[in-house]
Amino acid sequence: MRSDLAPHPLNAKCRYVLTASLCISAITILELERGILDVQRRDAAQGARLRAWLENKVRPAFAGRILPVDDAIATRCAHLHIPDPRNEVDALLAATALVLGLTVVTRNVRDFEGAGVVVLDLWQG
Repeated sequence: MRSDLAPHPLNAKCRYVLTASLCISAITILELERGILDVQRRDAAQGARLRAWLENKVRPAFAGRILPVDDAIATRCAHLHIPDPRNEVDALLAATALVLGLTVVTRNVRDFEGAGVVVLDLWQG
C-alpha cells in the first residue's frame, strides 16, 4: 500500500477504534479487485504484491465482517439517486451505512456530501 494512502499515523481517532468492530462492504472488495486486476495488466510484480495483500491481509482481517448488498440497501441506494444521480459505488456504500447505522471511513468525504451519512476521514492530520 502507498504510504500516502495510509491513515495519518498521529491521528488520535485511530487509537480508539476496535479492529473487531470494523467491517467493509462487498463493494469495497469489488473496488479492490478491480484495482488489482488493472494493476496486474500493467505490472505483474506489483499486481502480485497487491493480490497477496488482499488475500493474506484484508480478507482474513475482515473474515465474517464483509457486508453484502441486500434488498434494503439496494432500495436505499435507489433513493440516493433522486433527484441528483450519484456515483453508483458511493451510493451503495452510503446506503449500506445508512441502513445499518454505520459510519463511512474514507478520505473522499466530498463523495458522500448530501447523502445523510456520517463520514470519518482518518487521513486528515
